[in-house]
Amino acid sequence: MHTDTERCVRAVQSKESRFDGVFFTAVRTTRIYCRPSCPAVPPKPENMEFHPSAASCQRAGYRACKRCRPDTSPGSPEWNVRADAVARAVRLIQDGVVDREGVPGLARRLGWSTRQIERQLLAELGAGPLALARAQRAQTARLLIETTPMPFGEIAFAAGFSSIRTFNDTVREVFALTPGELRARAARRSPAEPAATPGVISLRLPFRTPLEPSNLFGHLAATAVPGVEEWRDGAYRRTLSLPYGHGIVALAPRDGHIACRLSLTDPRDLTHAISRCRRLLDLDADPVAVDERLRSDPLLAPIVDRAPGRRVPGTVDPAEFAVRAVLGQQVSTAAARTHAARLVTAHGVPVDDPEGGLTHLFPGPEALAALDPETLALPRSRRTTLLTLVRALADGSLPLGPADDREEARARLLALPGFGPWTTEIIAMRALGDPDAFLPGDLGVRRAAEGLGLPGTPAALTARAAHWRPWRAYAVQYLWATDDHPINLLPA
Repeated sequence: MHTDTERCVRAVQSKESRFDGVFFTAVRTTRIYCRPSCPAVPPKPENMEFHPSAASCQRAGYRACKRCRPDTSPGSPEWNVRADAVARAVRLIQDGVVDREGVPGLARRLGWSTRQIERQLLAELGAGPLALARAQRAQTARLLIETTPMPFGEIAFAAGFSSIRTFNDTVREVFALTPGELRARAARRSPAEPAATPGVISLRLPFRTPLEPSNLFGHLAATAVPGVEEWRDGAYRRTLSLPYGHGIVALAPRDGHIACRLSLTDPRDLTHAISRCRRLLDLDADPVAVDERLRSDPLLAPIVDRAPGRRVPGTVDPAEFAVRAVLGQQVSTAAARTHAARLVTAHGVPVDDPEGGLTHLFPGPEALAALDPETLALPRSRRTTLLTLVRALADGSLPLGPADDREEARARLLALPGFGPWTTEIIAMRALGDPDAFLPGDLGVRRAAEGLGLPGTPAALTARAAHWRPWRAYAVQYLWATDDHPINLLPA
């Protein structure tokens, strides 16, 4: 969109928050870049230029606005939706791959050369992988500076910087403030806030409004695996397996943001943990675009208007969700939780949770690949399906992640014994983040469709749903929401 100057100017002049993160406005006279919704007086059109990313603005010599803080805007929905190689590269960079493995590691995951990555990202985003990773490190550093009492030396390495000098130089260049000045400004903005719990990072996760939390948090709470997930004191809590250690996160819906409390064994996992939480709650979606498309169907319009802004619940670990999808085949939600809890107790890594009742990390594919099938209280065919899945995940023959091709993953899943369209599509929807995944054979979807006057057979419903593309996964959420199942209700 950043190439459509006229449209960008109109968005800036109307302070349209919907486009925050979609493009950035750089002002030539002040050398500052802003969100489209910046509360400052809009600059003259001839002084504006538009960039597709914060990294592109920083690469061109602009610094972040101190009023609208464009570095903290929601992620662009374009990279969440697109399935091409550039979008997959962006999702990996957001996941911290460049910080952990460098550009060669990013190239290996994508099957590209480093030269191809540089060329493609520069063409699409105006910045290469190192510049994009640097912008993300700056944002992570700002979060740690403003929300924790950590010494700046620890923050530098936790945010992914190679030296304290690079950390100081980057913060000054990007924010036109020293780390000490950033912390002092944050203290003046919220002087009455109590001191943070040692080892806990509290932050706000932004999103595009509207956001309907009932099905989002209702689904997570209703399907929570005991010991790994819980709903406590108005927040969804769960354990996280992370590259450098483990963590516990608490997520709660608030007015205009998601309150996030992270307890990490290693602060270097912060970027990765935030990325996972955003995918879990689908916070980079564009609900206005989704709802406009679905509302154009007169039979869907009433349920969209009743509670706009529904999101698709995701996952913090695609492999974990795939295992849970198999455990949930043809059984109730309660039975699926029971089966998963048994696996967790037998094979999960124990953790301490002073603030709640979480006890384990969900076991990874490597731990489950060696389990004895006779210990599983499942039908024999389901045991075969589960063991085949975890072994494929463990040996890498079934990659499920932000960089993996969704159609290829579908084909590999369907080739496994016991995998049909429902299991494959629910994994595509929630583990792979495909916004167009569709479940025409799901009983809840069919009942809702018939109740609304939509076709009730899978073939006819699929034909009707062609008009909803590329947002059929969101249509499923609206259809499910016509029922009074606990997954649709925000827990008390």
